[in-house]
Amino acid sequence: MSDLKSLIRSIPDYPKAGIMFRDVTTLLGDAQGFKAAIAQLAEPFRTVPIDAVAGIEARGFILGGAVADRLGCGFVPIRKKGKLPWKTIGQEYALEYGTDRIEMHEDAIKDGERVLIVDDLIATGGTAIAAAKLIRHVKGTIVGAAFVIDLPDLGGVKALQNAGVDSHCLMAFEGH
Repeated sequence: MSDLKSLIRSIPDYPKAGIMFRDVTTLLGDAQGFKAAIAQLAEPFRTVPIDAVAGIEARGFILGGAVADRLGCGFVPIRKKGKLPWKTIGQEYALEYGTDRIEMHEDAIKDGERVLIVDDLIATGGTAIAAAKLIRHVKGTIVGAAFVIDLPDLGGVKALQNAGVDSHCLMAFEGH
């Protein structure tokens, strides 16, 4: 884990002053680091029946697609509003100032299918909780969520757990 953590670039004051942005693109660009991260994200779910990985836009697509391949299951994109070409269902979630919305195709997950949520980072948990609500709306079963980075000071893992979803994180960075 410490080797993977060294592959994360920290960018101060992005996207605004006081924020320390944790950039996974440096991890994704390192062939061995990327391979190790995918293996570690998938490992706890290797023996769990999973029908699909739901990846949250945008870095969750990269990671989720690779995890789905590793687990031998399908992939479901969860996108920002207005980006999917077919009939969608959506879920709003709170931002620091206002709300946003994510969507997925209404037929992407069938009743009873077992789904793993994947994204690069969990902060407050708002996006992941919204994804869980979408999956449950179509009667999918959530087997868990996996993230490369947890920002524990923001409480996302705990909020997701309170929403009934256990999380697996490869590393944590203190602070915002």
